[in-house]
Amino acid sequence: MIDRNKAKYYSTLTAEEKEVLENGHTEIPFSGSLLTETREGYYLCKACGNKIFDSKTKFNSNCGWPSFDNALKNSVLETVDLSHNMQRIEITCANCHAHLGHVFNDGPKETTGIRYCINSISLNFKNKKI
Repeated sequence: MIDRNKAKYYSTLTAEEKEVLENGHTEIPFSGSLLTETREGYYLCKACGNKIFDSKTKFNSNCGWPSFDNALKNSVLETVDLSHNMQRIEITCANCHAHLGHVFNDGPKETTGIRYCINSISLNFKNKKI
């Protein structure tokens, strides 16, 4: 059951967006609209609009989902995820707790060494030029 606060965030989402953001599902790899986004800007939580990533931290990991090597300060929460017979770290929005993706330790060594593997469907993009 969704609490009232979550209900207001999730009321405008499509069924597919709810599956990912609310239920923790994953979009099909290489299907996301933000996978090849290269403009300067910010990536926001689709449910609540919280700024999650700066475009400067995005890189091409060839994993099928947008990848970032750093999240904005206090923008995400990390939780151990033991689903699918694996141990991973789930990333959720620090504001509304929507599921965004997972974080791994196989990112670029020249930066943080971290790879935030994020569902495109869980994000909106805001161009810095607008």
